[in-house]
Amino acid sequence: MDQAELSTEQVLQRDIPWETYMTTELISATDLQLLRLYDKKPENARAQLLDEDGPAYVQLFVTILRDIFKEDTVEYVLALVYEMLSANPTRARLFHDQSLAHEDTYEPFLRLLSKGNWFIQEKSCKILAWIISARPKAGTNGEASGSKKHITTIDDVVNGLVKWLCAQLRQPSHPTRGAPVAISCLSTLLKEPVVRSSFVQADGVKLLVPLISPASTQQSIQLLYETCLCIWLLSYYEPAVEYLATSRTVQRLTEVIKSSTKEKVVRVVILTFRNLLPKGTFGAQMVDLGLPHIIHSLKTQAWSDEDLLDALNQLEEGLKDKIRTLSSFDKYKQEVLLGHLDWNPMHKEVNFWRENVTSFEENDFQILRVLLTILDTSSDPRSLAVACYDLSQFIQYHAAGRVIVTDLKAKERVMKLMTHENAEVTKNALLCIQRLLLGAKYASFLQA
Repeated sequence: MDQAELSTEQVLQRDIPWETYMTTELISATDLQLLRLYDKKPENARAQLLDEDGPAYVQLFVTILRDIFKEDTVEYVLALVYEMLSANPTRARLFHDQSLAHEDTYEPFLRLLSKGNWFIQEKSCKILAWIISARPKAGTNGEASGSKKHITTIDDVVNGLVKWLCAQLRQPSHPTRGAPVAISCLSTLLKEPVVRSSFVQADGVKLLVPLISPASTQQSIQLLYETCLCIWLLSYYEPAVEYLATSRTVQRLTEVIKSSTKEKVVRVVILTFRNLLPKGTFGAQMVDLGLPHIIHSLKTQAWSDEDLLDALNQLEEGLKDKIRTLSSFDKYKQEVLLGHLDWNPMHKEVNFWRENVTSFEENDFQILRVLLTILDTSSDPRSLAVACYDLSQFIQYHAAGRVIVTDLKAKERVMKLMTHENAEVTKNALLCIQRLLLGAKYASFLQA
């Protein structure tokens, strides 16, 4: 059978020759006694053994995985550990018991991430996620003083696991389960500050963004939910927020809540927006994407989750405050940076241009350069027309507008649009060229 399709139940049906392993001294007589008491026994009996002697069983399983390399046995022990932790995830604390301070409890699972088949990789990943999440916050296993042998540190295991998780998002080991398993583990692990740091350093945030898209099937909805959960957890970590600000994260999350009816998905997106709203330019982006209207619409729906309703109310109030504090140039800047221009009132308001024309000088004329990029790349006639008009307005109202626009080589770009098939584009391209050639002094009579 293909190991990728193996189930835990199928693996646990095997009979492992423990006596043979004792005869060849791969396990001790004590190990064999522990295994006979535990293996193939009912769940309540195994639970009692773990309650009474949990650290001994952890040491036993880690020893077998360290010393025995037969694939069937490795899969079997991983299935035992996985079953033990999935039944009660708090048992992961056993791996951090003080009696195991000099035992390298991480190493076998970390090694098997890169050595084994898909069943072995998947189980090792999930087990490591549980163990890392359960570690004591003060002091860590694997860094005991006085130990002469090398012990895998928490940094070793976090960096190794994060590297594997990122690899699954780039090029999955399993075509359909690689990415979902990685995202599922990350949605647990990113609660840990040390994992957030490692994930950002590994350039992992950009691997999440493409997965934020509306979903329809149950499987894809779960993947979307866990991806959004990862983004929410990262919204508490400033270096990750800096990356999110330069990506299309807010746009993608907005598309998700416009189409999703799944309450848990909507809740985690709204909580993410609430976190991001006061930071950087996120608030302005949300306003430009029409989020106030979307939030108003969401509030009319029958949600059962009180936390979601509270978050919607808080986000609505926060957006109202943001709208009040946004200057007209902030709003204009966000519209240009998003690359989709429309005939909003500010484009033709004389006061807007008189009051803000020097703001176009910021960041080496960044906004003018983006307008020129829109002329080069946009296929939307309305955006092209407005961009031409705004360039003509800059020429009109800035004392050195004609020289600056000429230096930026705008003339050639605008000239190309004078033969555009859309009349609105050609009209505004002509206006821009007239103002460019005549200058502000002689072009003031030229009005769109």
